[in-house]
Amino acid sequence: MTAIAIPAVRVRGGAAAAFRGELTKLALQRKTQVILGACVLAPFLFVSVLDMQSSVPEDTLFGRWVHTSGLATPLVILGFITQWGLPVLTSIVAGDIFASEDRYGTWKTILTRSRSRAEIFTGKALAALLFTIVVVILLASASLAAGLLLVGRQPLVGLSGTLIGPGHGSLLVLASWASAMPPALGFTALGLLLSVASRSGPVGIGGPLVIGLLMQVASLSGAADPIRGLLLTVPFNAWHGFFVAHPFYGPLRQGLVTSVVYFVLCLAAAFLVFRRRDIRVS
Repeated sequence: MTAIAIPAVRVRGGAAAAFRGELTKLALQRKTQVILGACVLAPFLFVSVLDMQSSVPEDTLFGRWVHTSGLATPLVILGFITQWGLPVLTSIVAGDIFASEDRYGTWKTILTRSRSRAEIFTGKALAALLFTIVVVILLASASLAAGLLLVGRQPLVGLSGTLIGPGHGSLLVLASWASAMPPALGFTALGLLLSVASRSGPVGIGGPLVIGLLMQVASLSGAADPIRGLLLTVPFNAWHGFFVAHPFYGPLRQGLVTSVVYFVLCLAAAFLVFRRRDIRVS
């Protein structure tokens, strides 16, 4: 029984150590610091710029209310950021976290420190996923804070024309941002797959952006109606159903299923490719 228990503890400890090591590297990287700082400051800058303009982004959902309700601000930002921002932000780390080891030739250093490929993969994947979670949380919190502090806590006019109070509206805003988390994690898994398969940072980072843009274009085409449920960008719009008189959650449930499928398939494929890769460590 001892021979069985010890390897189990060692594997878990190895993955945890790899995870801590990746977090340390990410914390020291300038790009990580810049992205996280921008997630906090950019919403305040966005509101300040809008405040100096008399025009409003009327072609966006809730754009006409950005000067009259602070609750509109985080929703406008959410609409912008899900079009291309989140696929880029999540892939900056996920799309390069494996490819960077190929670029700098550091696999030998990592894989000779009593760490298996499964442990290294787990540590890197968890670090990339945690980065995505932190990015979404920071953007959501900063966007809501910027709207409430710089615009105010006025009620928001919902999509059905009814007024939504600041308390309930704040909860709906946070729920809207939370609904963007599953597809964001799906794009993170896609970035990990491209990073492992291509061994190229530009492909791993730019690939999810290109795929996301193609999905956005496809979703706007009427011919894409039969395959809308297969597009990872469609779940980003599931929050629209929260702001009607009688909320509907069908798109949210469908989007969650789609996101989970992308997440599981991309992560599993990334692990299989990584496990079978020819990495010379001697």
